[in-house]
Amino acid sequence: MRCAAYDEDVRVSSKGDYACRALLSLALHDTAPGPTSVRDIAERTAIPQPYLEQILLALKGAGLVRSKRGVGGGYVLARPPAEIRISEILSAVDGPISLGDFGEPHQDGACDHEGQCVLLAIWKNAGEHMRRILDGFTLQSVADAARGTSPWPEALVDAGREPLRT
Repeated sequence: MRCAAYDEDVRVSSKGDYACRALLSLALHDTAPGPTSVRDIAERTAIPQPYLEQILLALKGAGLVRSKRGVGGGYVLARPPAEIRISEILSAVDGPISLGDFGEPHQDGACDHEGQCVLLAIWKNAGEHMRRILDGFTLQSVADAARGTSPWPEALVDAGREPLRT
């Protein structure tokens, strides 16, 4: 019997990607006066408006955006872009960053399922590594890269440098 192959890439959910894109749009247009309407964000990011509304509510619940109702209403970032980490955005819509919920490994080789605990320890370590990388990116650093005023993210990670630029 053959085992199913695992994808080589760690995946970010569509909801997580959309949440990051929506907040990046707000960061890129942070000099605009007043809140940005859901419609404008949806048009700029090509995110379906009904789905975007759900995502923005989750981001509001996490304290990442504020909203204003009525004429001239919409959303603004709740904090400066330099204080919002990509990991926070993903966690707000998808829960804690991990490679899966496989449980905790037993300690000191006391595993009761043919070494499964060694794999659990690897998954836990890889999830922590991914979380550290995502913690290193802020909306500001991503917006700066999008504007061409700082290096692209993979250049920083490939060089072994911390992505966060303060």
